[in-house]
Amino acid sequence: MKKIVFALLVLCAAAALHAQTIEISFNYVKQGGFASNQFAVWIEDSGGNHVRTLYAARFTAQGGWKKREQSIPLWVKQSGLEGMNKSQVDAVSGPTPGSGTLSYVWDGKDQAGSALPQGEYRVFVEATLRGENRVLYSAAVRLGAPRRTSVEAQPRYFGGGVKERGMISHVEIKY
Repeated sequence: MKKIVFALLVLCAAAALHAQTIEISFNYVKQGGFASNQFAVWIEDSGGNHVRTLYAARFTAQGGWKKREQSIPLWVKQSGLEGMNKSQVDAVSGPTPGSGTLSYVWDGKDQAGSALPQGEYRVFVEATLRGENRVLYSAAVRLGAPRRTSVEAQPRYFGGGVKERGMISHVEIKY
């Protein structure tokens, strides 16, 4: 019995050492008006393949992308949204949050819940600021990194509008 308990403790300790979470946090200021407040947070592997969506705005995810093609278009394309069924969409989408610091945690698993191998991945935060004006934040992360790291992702803006650029800011990734 003692050998079984010891073996279980060793297995649990090994799993805990391999387990790693990656936290993505940012400041969000909800915008008033039409065609805004759409954003998504997702992970891709080093080959650019979608691994997991942590959050997507419900309007876009539940068909709004068909009405407004400019609504978080990179996420729509990368996630394979068009081929998802209702339960898959419901699992990754949610209502527009209120203003404040938002935080999303990736547990190192893919969309199906399978643990992924250690290695390099990429975190994305894409937001439609208003109409065709968007911002994309991205940063490389290393699943299984030996020490804690914090990275602030830099924005890349699309479109000419500047009024809503404060909608999402200070994207920080801790792993």
